[in-house]
Amino acid sequence: MLSTPTGAVGCFPECVPEPGHALLLLVKVASVGQTAPMERVTGIGGIFLRARDGAALRAWYAEHLGVDMGEWGGKQFAWTAGGSTTWAVFDADAEHLGEPTQSFMVNYRVRDLDAMLAQLRTAGVKVSDEVSDTDYGRFGWAHDIEGNKFELWQPPAGE
Repeated sequence: MLSTPTGAVGCFPECVPEPGHALLLLVKVASVGQTAPMERVTGIGGIFLRARDGAALRAWYAEHLGVDMGEWGGKQFAWTAGGSTTWAVFDADAEHLGEPTQSFMVNYRVRDLDAMLAQLRTAGVKVSDEVSDTDYGRFGWAHDIEGNKFELWQPPAGE
């Protein structure tokens, strides 16, 4: 059997039938204009930060947000049943993301927003005074030691 770059399969000349025998040929035909379904992402597999001082930034996240890093320099969080991950694109002038030079922001889920913000303030972390209460939960913001603004999110009760 031979396979072509288009996926067609054939066996010529080896499969020429002997006299008196028939050759069954199966052909898959696509309708005109038909295309394969578009592949789509199924979620966020990871978030990766570039740091001026990786060891210091990993230590900061471990100390202030309780992110226990593995030997490889990261943490795998277990998925929460019923939870979701939001992916969004903001315009370049969006104030929500912090300084214009910051091209992304990470949103961390927390159990108790007020307790987390108090813990960060006590540790001397730059924390925004603003807290947003919405139908989607409660939000607060802070900055890590490299100036990256991040968001803290307490989901609504029961989620």
